[in-house]
Amino acid sequence: MADPTLFSRIIDGELPGRFVWRDADVVAFLTIAPHQPGHTLVVPVTPIDKWTDLDDDVWARLNVVALEIGRAMESAFDCVRVGTVIAGLEVPHCHLHLIPIQAESDLSFANADHGATAEALDAAAERIRAALRERGNEGVVPAG
Repeated sequence: MADPTLFSRIIDGELPGRFVWRDADVVAFLTIAPHQPGHTLVVPVTPIDKWTDLDDDVWARLNVVALEIGRAMESAFDCVRVGTVIAGLEVPHCHLHLIPIQAESDLSFANADHGATAEALDAAAERIRAALRERGNEGVVPAG
């Protein structure tokens, strides 16, 4: 059996994560190296490496959750758009990056803030959770 992915370890609680969404199929948590405040990863619970290997139902659910979180981000952050990226080279577990952006350059991985403070990450996560709750998603928004 393969070793669990980094994301599986976060999902299972073995490593900490700032979750903003959790249901039976999909979770979302903040990255520790955000391109912009609020940068969130939307991840299927099942560790499938490539998005092209997801079954249709999981792919659809991943996108429905990403859409709901993106809409919440639009109200939580002063952004022109919420950008999405599927790269998947750094962790072999499919994930969508949702990034509140002002310009296309905000999507660049060169912008990752590896020095983001715990306080800044916690505050961004709580802004997203609050916006999701306001949108009626209390049942899938974990406590901070």
